[in-house]
Amino acid sequence: MKTGRTYFVADLHLTDERPAATGRFFRFLEEQVAGADALYILGDLFEAWTGDDHDEAVATETARRLKTLATSGTPVYFQHGNRDFMLAQRYASHAGMTLIADPARVDLYGVPTLLMHGDTLCTDDLAYQAFRRRSRHPVTVALLRRLPKGLRRHLAQRARAGSAAAKAHKPAAIMDVNVSEVVRVLRVQRVQRLIHGHTHRPARHTHEVDGTACERWVLPDWYARWGYVVCDAAGCTLEVAPS
Repeated sequence: MKTGRTYFVADLHLTDERPAATGRFFRFLEEQVAGADALYILGDLFEAWTGDDHDEAVATETARRLKTLATSGTPVYFQHGNRDFMLAQRYASHAGMTLIADPARVDLYGVPTLLMHGDTLCTDDLAYQAFRRRSRHPVTVALLRRLPKGLRRHLAQRARAGSAAAKAHKPAAIMDVNVSEVVRVLRVQRVQRLIHGHTHRPARHTHEVDGTACERWVLPDWYARWGYVVCDAAGCTLEVAPS
């Protein structure tokens, strides 16, 4: 029986090395999402994804759980993040997920709503945006997918280490969204609501766009805490577990 609710999550960063987060996610699917109108995963479901031959146990079990959810009548939609942009149709089909673009515009109980991972909103981080353009170019992605699995894994580890080192020297402000970019995107997309992840700063924000109040919901990560946004015909709610 449908619950009349839609759930949104992002930045779970699932890996065999973090079983607590995996357990929380599986319980969330069974205890809260089952029977919902839909589940949207807005990127970074996995800590790293080097290709659809990814062989962590968590990838296999996650696919099984999501497929069960989708088969039961709750559609599962997946939007690429900066950690799992290599995830392709083979794994999506195995997991019962429908791939959606970034950004994706949906009608959510009568409210035009934009869904994004969120990294493209962080326009003050010029180095990251340049890296994103290079790494996400279709030719680059096609070449990466042709590399041996071991080499892809090595490159992913180097990228993660480089990202962590770069973040340590960046002001926190430039790793958050640029508000002017948020307003621009809301205006161009003609939506009243934006839901995104990536920044790991869960909150509800309001932005005035041409005299109209718009809302922006930021999803939490699933490291020490966890949470989600749930929407129904009455609006949206941010739920974050206590630390």
